[in-house]
Amino acid sequence: MENSPTRPAGKVYLVGAGPGDPALITLRAVGCLQQADCVLVDYLVNPQILRHVRSSAELIRLGREHGECRWSQEEINRELVQRGLQGQVVVRLKGGDPLVFGRLAEETRMLVDHGIPFEIVPGITVAFAAGAYAGIPVTHRDLASAVALITGQERSEKSDSSLDFQSLAHFPGTLVFYMGVTTADQWTTQLIQAGKPPETPAAIVRCCSLPNQRTVRCRLDQVTARLSETPGIRPPAVIIVGQAAGAEEAFAWFEHRPLFGQTIVVTRPTGQTDALADRLADQGADVLIQPAIEIGDPPDLAAVDRSIAELANYAWVVFSSANGVRYYLDRMLQSGGDLRSFGGVKLACIGPGTAATLSRYYLTADLIPEQFRAEALADCLSAQVAGRRVLLVRASRGREVLAQQLAAAGGLVDQVVTYSSQDVQQVDPAIHRRLSQGQIDWITVTSSAIARSLVRLFGDDLSRTKLASISPITTSTLGELGFKVAAEANTYTMDGVVQAILHHAQTVRQGENELR
Repeated sequence: MENSPTRPAGKVYLVGAGPGDPALITLRAVGCLQQADCVLVDYLVNPQILRHVRSSAELIRLGREHGECRWSQEEINRELVQRGLQGQVVVRLKGGDPLVFGRLAEETRMLVDHGIPFEIVPGITVAFAAGAYAGIPVTHRDLASAVALITGQERSEKSDSSLDFQSLAHFPGTLVFYMGVTTADQWTTQLIQAGKPPETPAAIVRCCSLPNQRTVRCRLDQVTARLSETPGIRPPAVIIVGQAAGAEEAFAWFEHRPLFGQTIVVTRPTGQTDALADRLADQGADVLIQPAIEIGDPPDLAAVDRSIAELANYAWVVFSSANGVRYYLDRMLQSGGDLRSFGGVKLACIGPGTAATLSRYYLTADLIPEQFRAEALADCLSAQVAGRRVLLVRASRGREVLAQQLAAAGGLVDQVVTYSSQDVQQVDPAIHRRLSQGQIDWITVTSSAIARSLVRLFGDDLSRTKLASISPITTSTLGELGFKVAAEANTYTMDGVVQAILHHAQTVRQGENELR
C-alpha cells in the first residue's frame, strides 16, 4: 500500500520504557514522547513515565494487568498503521527493551509493508536490570561467561518447543527466564531432566527496580514451590538461574536501603514535591503524592506591583518562604522590573531553602537565623528595624508573629501577599483507601496549613499512620488537632524531615535486633 501524495506518512517510534523505575528511561525515549501525537502504552509501563508526554497528545492504554480488556497484537498493528498513514507521530511504548520478547518483528513488518517510517529506541531490558537491582552479576569471571535470555512462554499454536533444553542445561553461564512464572513447573523440570543440577542457584525477581521489588533466592528444584508458597510473587517477574544467582547477598543493595518497603505520602503543593519525594525515594521509599494545599497567584497583583515600585523606600525585605521569593521576583521580572531595585535594600530569609531560591535570582540573603522559624527571624531583625521601613513578603494565610514582633521592635512594617494558599478539596481515593487499611507507613507534614488540610481530608484515618513533622510549630498544630507526631525534624528543612524518618527507622531496627 502506498501513501497518498497529499498526505505524507507520519513516523512510528518503537520505544523501550525500561524495567520500571521511571528514572531508567533513556533521553532519546523522552524526546520521542515529547513530540508524539499519540502514545500506545503497554500495561506494564510505569505511569510516571507518561509525565513526559505532551498534554495535547492522545494516550491509548493497551490493557490492564491480569489480561482484562487487553488489545490483541493484530489490533495494535492496525492502529499503528492507521495513525502512521494519517501523518501522526506515534510512540509505541513497551516495557523493558522492545527487541527482547516484545513482538517487535510483527509490528515492524506491518510498518514496512505500508511504507511508514519507524525508529527503534532501545531500553534497559529487565534481565540485566534484575541482575543489577537484585545484586546478581549475570556475568562473572569465575561463574558465568555468557547470558541467555529465554522465554518461558512460547506461542500457543506452536506444536513443538524450539527450546533446546539439552543445550540450555549445559550452557556455560546464566539463564534468565522471561514470562516463566506460570510455566515454571514445566521448564524447571525439563532443565533438570536434561542434566541441570537441581541444586543450581536461582533467584525470582518481581517488579524489578520498583519500590515493591521482591527477590526470592532458592535452588532450581525449589522454584515452583517458592512461586506457589510466597505471597505476592506473580507476574511480572524474571527468574535467574545459574551459579551467579548464588553470589553473595551483600551485592543486593537495592532492597537493603533504609526505607525500602516503607510507603510515604508527600503532601506538598503540586510542582513542589520533587525535592522531598526524590530524597525519600533515594532511601528506598515508595513515595505517593497527595498535595494538601494549592499555591497560586495573589488576590491583588496591583498591591504586589506597588510594593515593587516602592522598593527603594525599604531598609529590609523579608522573605518567609521559597514560594514568596519565586512569586515576588517572577512578578517583578514579568512586569519589566529590574533586580537592581534591591541595590540599597537588605534581604532576610527564614531559612537556607528560601535563601537558596533567592540565589537562583542572583541575590544573596544578608540574614538567615540559626533556627529556621519566624520567632528566630524576628529576634535577629528586631535590633535593626527600629524606625525603619520593612516589607514582609508573605502568603495569603499564615501566622502573624513575624509582623507583630517586628512592629513591637519599632519597625514600620508593610505586608504584601504575593501568593495564595488554599486547601486541596479532593483526595486521591486510592491513597485514602490504603490509609484506611493501614497500608501507609508515613505522611509528611511540612507546614501548619498542610496539617490542617490533612485533618480535613483524612480525619481520624490519620491516626492509622505515622506523621513526620518539619518543625515544633507544625507538631504543635497537629497536637492541637488531636494527632501525635512520630518524628520531628531537628533542622526545619526537607532534608531535616528525611533525616527524622531515617532516625526513626534506625531506632526501630535497633530495637528489633535487640529482641532477637
